[in-house]
Amino acid sequence: QVQLVESGGGLVQPGGSLRLSCEASGRTFSNYAMAWFRQAPGKERESVAAISQSGISPYYRDSVRGRFTISRDNAKNTVFLQMNSLKPEDTAVYSCAAAATLGAALTGTGVVWGQGTQVTVSS
Repeated sequence: QVQLVESGGGLVQPGGSLRLSCEASGRTFSNYAMAWFRQAPGKERESVAAISQSGISPYYRDSVRGRFTISRDNAKNTVFLQMNSLKPEDTAVYSCAAAATLGAALTGTGVVWGQGTQVTVSS
């Protein structure tokens, strides 16, 4: 199955930006819908953004719409999450997920997970 490795997390001040990357290997990347999830301490994991195999009609949760952008480069087997205007409430471990369908990617059902990368927004 596909393997996923995230990178790009770190510490950033409120209002700052980060770009997360998730590189896939092991299977044909373009066959998978991709998503980003996050989990803050003491909270349940939640979906942040998702993108179909073709890259059209991305999904965003309401709290990040207009600030985050999901994109993919099928030639580089990579999905990105550009995060702007970061807020302290965006602090979480961010994980990417690969799924056979966009629906599965949105719900996190039957997906393959990466190991996660920590994003901390603090002054």
